[in-house]
Amino acid sequence: MFGRNHKSNPDSEQAHHSDQRIGDLSHLEQPLQSDYARNVDALRSIYAHCSDVNFRSFLIGGKTNAMLIYIEGLCNTAQINEHVLGKLVQANNEDVASIEMLVNTLTVSKADIVTTLADCTQAISAGNPVLLYEGEAKGASFGLSEWEKRSVEEPTAESGVRGPREGFSETLQVNTSQLRRIIKSPALKLESVSIGQYTQTQVIVAYIEGVADPKLIEDVKERLDRIQINGILESGYIEEMIEDNPYSPFPQVQSTERPDTACSALLEGRVAILTEGTPFVLIVPTTLFSLLQSQEDYYQRFWASTAIRWLRYLFTLFSILLPSLYVAIITFHQEMVPTALLITMAASRESVPFPALIEAFIMEVTFEVLREAGVRLPKQIGPAVSIVGALVIGQAAVQAGIVSPPMVIVVAITGIASFMVPRYIVGLSFRMLRFPIILLSGTLGLLGVILGMCVIVIHLCNLRSFGSPYLLPLSSVNRAGMKDIAVRAPWWELKSRS
Repeated sequence: MFGRNHKSNPDSEQAHHSDQRIGDLSHLEQPLQSDYARNVDALRSIYAHCSDVNFRSFLIGGKTNAMLIYIEGLCNTAQINEHVLGKLVQANNEDVASIEMLVNTLTVSKADIVTTLADCTQAISAGNPVLLYEGEAKGASFGLSEWEKRSVEEPTAESGVRGPREGFSETLQVNTSQLRRIIKSPALKLESVSIGQYTQTQVIVAYIEGVADPKLIEDVKERLDRIQINGILESGYIEEMIEDNPYSPFPQVQSTERPDTACSALLEGRVAILTEGTPFVLIVPTTLFSLLQSQEDYYQRFWASTAIRWLRYLFTLFSILLPSLYVAIITFHQEMVPTALLITMAASRESVPFPALIEAFIMEVTFEVLREAGVRLPKQIGPAVSIVGALVIGQAAVQAGIVSPPMVIVVAITGIASFMVPRYIVGLSFRMLRFPIILLSGTLGLLGVILGMCVIVIHLCNLRSFGSPYLLPLSSVNRAGMKDIAVRAPWWELKSRS
């Protein structure tokens, strides 16, 4: 995709460099000229071979030549006809003495003055029509952008029993309005930047002034400014390029499609990054415990949330260690199993031709394939195929003697345990780490399991998210912070953001 080097002849290489210059707006920083025809010709050359770009010429007040430039499908043409063209055609000579006076006569809620070709192209690409007219070295852009958008719907990746049912959408203005509707204070700041040589994707940095650390805000802005890429199509592009350690299997940036989760993070002093074209908002910094918590924990009674949280912690460990412990005990430490259970397990494994290590790998890979197939298939048949596939394949594998029934039970419990993790991305990390630990357990026994967990814990202790320790507040033994980690304390006990 991006950044690949291609061998080509000099002609194609020259065309490639020319294409890069067109995508980069830096060469368009030259100011608009007082020569109206020259400005129009420059924009026509920029938008050559663009059939959706309209150049609408008309006369202001029946005397002054003017040109309105806009892209079909990105503008509200009814409002253009009513509030721009209809007004300008009937304007008086006094109204066009300057571009500022002309703008004041129009009934448009938002109008900006553009002074360079780059300003014009950015406004046009954003869906805002640009007006140029004779005798002026400036132009005007009008906030009349409009396009088809998805309505606010319930988030699919973070569903819950209790709490708000609305989620973010792909429209940036809708997402920022949802934040404003929850946090009504003017201390909520939304700063905009554009990323991507060709896409010029708008990215919003959201934080609460006086709550978020100024050093954290500056760090976020600096990392975004350093991004050099042809285009941003999803917030995952940004996530990968602003992480402290991109080679770590653990995510150092939290993503959410719930406005209440984003606002909760802002109230904690964190920073949210909203990207145009995606419903997933990034939150920094994050910790491992933040990724293991659900927003619904704070909507339930505190004792119920505490019980569910501990159950989640326990089954998170199961999702990593259960197959490894089974393989290690069956292969090296049979004395740890009660005699009656050991005889039953030995009888069930009598016809299995593979060692426990290979058996575990076969079942785990099969389960992951079925899970991914269920995700990628259409919603109407995906769950049915994954459930039926698991039942049929598991039963057939046991009857054929390829795997033992205890291994099927262990893998099934492990799969269910992985669904207890509320964040898909961190659950994926645990799923990937499961395989090397199984390999260690099959070669070194419980010593291999302990060794693998020690490596993971050491890595987590060294990991940082925007300079913040990944295991906070456990790493600093913060007593106040433990009220929201070990348990979910009542709201009247949660008096600190640390």
